[in-house]
Amino acid sequence: MDPKLMSLFLATAAAFVAPSVARPGPEDDRRVVAALDLAYQAAVKRNDAAAMDAILHDDFTLVLGDGRTVSRDDLLEEARAGSITYEQQDEDPDTQTVRVWGDTAVVTARLWVKGVNAKGAFDRKLWFSDTYVRTPKGWRHAFAQASLSLPKP
Repeated sequence: MDPKLMSLFLATAAAFVAPSVARPGPEDDRRVVAALDLAYQAAVKRNDAAAMDAILHDDFTLVLGDGRTVSRDDLLEEARAGSITYEQQDEDPDTQTVRVWGDTAVVTARLWVKGVNAKGAFDRKLWFSDTYVRTPKGWRHAFAQASLSLPKP
């Protein structure tokens, strides 16, 4: 396995370990949540419903830039159906910021999404904020908000 992918896998796996007696510090939490969010984006790109299911909180909601909401079940069904084929579903390098406040963390980054769905081809960039909460099962992705598509440069 590629060393970078192995490192991401191990960091993500650590996020699923129940909190131990010694609580990790904010910098440890930042690293874990940052890796978990990258793992989530990769799972979406692969239409990996099982990986998405393991990361998403049971009460997850996504609010799109136009105000529509998408549920956890909607996202998982879309992934299982493979209704979107992604060429890109990646955070732009050096745009990710992770802020941690106790048992809540927010990841903000610019995302490049490119692929094909039932409406045809798409290629856009947008900003998102993903909110994670610490649970007895580890960090879970509980809420997301995505901007409208950014103007082309």
